[in-house]
Amino acid sequence: MEFCNIKIEDKLGTDYTEHKVFDELKSYSDFYNSLSISIKGWGSQGTKASLNLDTYSYSSIKGTIDSISEILKRGRINDSYALIRKYFDSTFINIYANLYLQYNFSIDNFIVEKIENWRKGTETIPEYRVISQYIKESSKLQPISDLLKKDDRYKKLRDRCNNNNNNNTHYNFYHNFLLNDNEIHNPNRIKYLDAISFDMRALFIQHFAYIFYLNDHYFMSSDYVDSLDIGITPEEDSQYFVAPFIQEVYSEIIKKYRLDIAKEIKNKTEMKLE
Repeated sequence: MEFCNIKIEDKLGTDYTEHKVFDELKSYSDFYNSLSISIKGWGSQGTKASLNLDTYSYSSIKGTIDSISEILKRGRINDSYALIRKYFDSTFINIYANLYLQYNFSIDNFIVEKIENWRKGTETIPEYRVISQYIKESSKLQPISDLLKKDDRYKKLRDRCNNNNNNNTHYNFYHNFLLNDNEIHNPNRIKYLDAISFDMRALFIQHFAYIFYLNDHYFMSSDYVDSLDIGITPEEDSQYFVAPFIQEVYSEIIKKYRLDIAKEIKNKTEMKLE
């Protein structure tokens, strides 16, 4: 009975509760929250949506990341894998929808039916295999896709997400049960948090890079529009200033962990990244 009154933090230990993954997940969540808010003014050409489709997509992704963090804080590593797989899929769906709209929107095709029907709920999005192939074969995204292919860890990431999710969902092994039990001492928990930290960072960098390559205007600061709103002449080239939260992520995550992708992004855009 005495053990039941022990706080969850004490059961898991400080090595677990103070693991870097929790701060990382918060930074990803904050990024999607800020991006969701900052892009509301940009329309989704090719649909009848009154607000940018990505506004809701990014706030939903933020919710998934928050859920991963909360579940991990309770020591439920097993359950977290289902949500990590969900995060993976949601980022690819987001990129697919944007890419499909850009390829198919025109004056002669003002409403892109496949995406509009998905938005309305009358048509499902294609399965992952189709989405993934569409993204990989895109000439618009080829420079980023090629850089991702060079890192063997990315090639294995999807399989790792699939296998971990499958094993933990179906309890294929006894240790999958143990990963969801926070009542016992499990020295492997830290190893799994290390793996989750790497995988979530890799997925985040991939999504960030693809978003920037498709919609670099999303990362624009509010300086230009704010000046127009109050009736003053915007500072020269202020339409190319990036939002502070974008610069922070670019400097602290993209450049630090994938300098090759950071350089490719900077070379491609007119946005003033540092």
